[in-house]
Parts: sequence; structure tokens; C-alpha cells
Amino acid sequence: MSDFLATSGGTALIIVAQCLAMISFVMVSLLFLVYGDRKIWAAVQMRRGPNVVGVYGLLQTVADAVKYIFKEVVVPAGSDRTVFIMAPLTSFVLAVLAWAVIPFNDSWVLSDINVAILYVFAVSSLEVYGVIMGGWASNSKYPFLGSLRSAAQMISYEVSLGLIIIGVIISTGSMNFGDIVGAQDTGWHFFGWYWLPHFPMVFLFFISALAETNRPPFDLPEAESELVAGYQVEYSSTPFLLFMAGEYIAIFLMCALTTLLFFGGWLSPIPGLPDGALWMVAKMAFFFFLFAMVKAITPRYRYDQLMRLGWKVFLPFSLVWVVFVAFATRYEWFWGIFARFGTGS
Repeated sequence: MSDFLATSGGTALIIVAQCLAMISFVMVSLLFLVYGDRKIWAAVQMRRGPNVVGVYGLLQTVADAVKYIFKEVVVPAGSDRTVFIMAPLTSFVLAVLAWAVIPFNDSWVLSDINVAILYVFAVSSLEVYGVIMGGWASNSKYPFLGSLRSAAQMISYEVSLGLIIIGVIISTGSMNFGDIVGAQDTGWHFFGWYWLPHFPMVFLFFISALAETNRPPFDLPEAESELVAGYQVEYSSTPFLLFMAGEYIAIFLMCALTTLLFFGGWLSPIPGLPDGALWMVAKMAFFFFLFAMVKAITPRYRYDQLMRLGWKVFLPFSLVWVVFVAFATRYEWFWGIFARFGTGS
């Protein structure tokens, strides 16, 4: 068996098995994310939430998925059928592809590349094309306007996200997630992670992630009271399910990025407890809980407020922060907490 695994066929088999393991983790997590999102929202509103299908309603998400799969796929007359079907597939596939470089432990990563951050941004930024394709191919004004608003929103907050991450790259001197986590392993545990030196940017990153993934209070592209359902209004059955799945996978990706960039990834926050993938998953689950709480307790922004926040507040602030971090790293201000070159794994 070991001889076979050493061949090109064995290597291909290992790669396929690793890809399937990653996809399985993402899809199983998706079931619990939707369930948790609905349960948290229900708890805030003093309701029970899903509680009928399965124990404690755990199979409700599976039942909803099966319902969508067996419903009829309705393609509007006059629409571009090929692009109409390709749009949700594009959003879903790109959302899954971004997970190829996300590590869960020191060596638990599908592809450990030196430009992992660039890869994530290259793939995730392409997801806007799925939204634009869906709105345009629907051959209707409602989804077309919704797709334009969504594209403008996603592009606007990608700029802020990119500038915030540049500060972390400057401090580490690397775009590899393993090096970034390794640079946070200072022996101070929770207080040695990047959330402390980059404290203001943690909030900007979290809010920008909400806007980037169309989460409340920035869910304007699919605000029922304003644009019926935005770019998804003409979609039903499995294509609609793929759009929703891609959106939740992107949300979970943002939770992973927050964990890796600012909160130590798989590093243990408690002295004496070993590091490991369980810490990574637990931190991601905690940040998803924050995503769900924001959805439950905050009112929706107007579109002009959303764009003003992105371009007139977040963009200038993140630009100033990049300059500040560059000087703080170069001259080792604040006892060198920003300058961590060569301390990665």
C-alpha cells in the first residue's frame, strides 16, 4: 500500500481524499450553521426555533435542503438559461475553493502556499460575478438592480478588508496563514495574539465581513422590503439553495479569517492546555455566534449609510492604520509588538 501511495496515482488519490474531507467538513458545518443561526435568532425573539424534525430540530436543515432539491427549477422566459444556471454554481464553487488554503492546525491544510491570503482574496473577490450573473440573466429589473447594489457593496468593503489585512502582513512579513499564526505564538497566549496590537482593526474587519457577506444589518441586496429579494428573486429550488449555501460558506470563511489573523488560529488561549484544531473550530463557532447575534439585534442600514460608512470612514481609517503599522514595525515602537518578522512557523 505504501508503494502505491508513493506513485503518481497514489498521490492523486491522497489529494482527492483530502479535498473530499475538506468539502465534507464545510458541508456538515453548513448544516449546523443554518440550524444555529435560526436557533440564536429564535432565542433572542423568545421563540423555540426549529424543534420538530429530528432531536431538538437538528434535522430541520436537512429537511429544508431535501425540499429545495426536489422542487421544480423554474427558469424565467426570456432569460439567458446558461448564465442563469451558472450563476449559483459559480457562487457556491468559489466559496468552497477558498477553503483550500485555510489551516486548522500546524500541518492540517489542503494547500500550504506562501501567498495564501492573495489566493483567498482572488477567489472570494470573484464571487461577485455569481451575483452579477444571476441578476443580469434573470431578465428582470428587480434582480438586476439588486445585483448592482450587491456588487457595489461587496467591492466597497473588499477594499477595507484588504487594507486591514495588509497591516497584519506588515507585522508578520508573510502572507502564509501558518506564519501568521506562528507569529502570534509569543508565550503570552491570549494577550500575545494580534487582536491587541491591531485592536481597532478587529472591529473594522468584523463589520466589513458582515457587509462583504450581505449579513444584517447590511443585507440590502436581498432586503425583502426594498427589492423583493434582490438578485435571487427569480431563483427557486436547487439554484436558490446553492446561492444560500455559498453565502453561509463565505460567512464561515470570514470567521476562519478572523480567527487566523487576530485570534491565534489553533493556539490555546489557556496556559497548560495544548494547541489544536479544536481551538480553531471553537473560535470559528464563537465568531459565527457573533454574526448571528448581530443579525438578531441590529436594525438595517440604508444603502447610502452603508456606502458612506465604507468609503468615508473605514477606507480612510484603514489607510491611516496601514501607514501607522508600517512605521511601528520599522522602528519597533511599543516594545516591538508590531514587528514579528521571522517568528512564524
